[in-house]
Amino acid sequence: MSRNFFNLCAVLLILFIITACFCRSDRNSGRSINPKLIASNTDSEEQTQVNVISESDNAKKKKADRGDFIVQHDEVKNPRYKEIDRQIKEEKELEKAAQRLNQSLILPHDIYIRTKDCGEANAFYDDLDYSVTVCYELIEHFYKLFKSNGDSDQKAYENMFDAVRFAFLHEIGHALIDTYNLPLTGNEEDAADRCSTYINLEELGDDGVRAVIAASDAFKIESRKNLPNERNLADEHLLQEQRSYNSLCLTYGSNPTKFAYIVNDGYLPQERAARCQSEYERTAQSWSKLLAPWRKS
Repeated sequence: MSRNFFNLCAVLLILFIITACFCRSDRNSGRSINPKLIASNTDSEEQTQVNVISESDNAKKKKADRGDFIVQHDEVKNPRYKEIDRQIKEEKELEKAAQRLNQSLILPHDIYIRTKDCGEANAFYDDLDYSVTVCYELIEHFYKLFKSNGDSDQKAYENMFDAVRFAFLHEIGHALIDTYNLPLTGNEEDAADRCSTYINLEELGDDGVRAVIAASDAFKIESRKNLPNERNLADEHLLQEQRSYNSLCLTYGSNPTKFAYIVNDGYLPQERAARCQSEYERTAQSWSKLLAPWRKS
């Protein structure tokens, strides 16, 4: 495995995971309007139509767009990442990605996108300066994780790409929750996982499916390597194995026929699978409704 090959893959990864975000398909999920919100005091088809249009108009009452996704290039301290950083800057791939995001979402303030060496394998959202950071170390972590599970070099690279896409969209989920002050009735880390899953499954097609499955695999591998302790149990994140099963459940629930193998091959217990379709529907309806006022199109 040459360093040049790793550098090239890393650059392509950063471009791919970010430019894919919020590039909506043309299909209509049919979940944007809750029938329960339509007035029920009249049987008039005309009145019902007016109510639907009214709700649609309300959803389109956009906030003032006062911000942008902005790329920031921090100085890279670790020499092993210098070449990756140089190529990203020269190709301006992050700038292109930010432009795509800005074409899709309204922001009340700027959000910064960064890739850098962090000294740890991580990706995170910082609410102090409204920034999403993907660490170069995280890319390596996922590669080594899949390799440790017996994947070939090529398969480990493919799974690495997909898992980092899921992690990036998880952090975008945190950014949107904070920026839009979205209401939550549960754990925010779980909500961010579900946001990433929703975007991947609803809007990124097969690429998104692979991202969710790769993340599920990564969670399961990590759960085998790290037995739960007091720190894990007290952490705001769910246990890795729980995150793995949640990802599988939502994937299966999004299309039980297409993803029947998840249950048939024993990846997800039948007892959980029986509730996954309704679980996915609730998740998709919630995120569709929460993000609707902030869409530009």
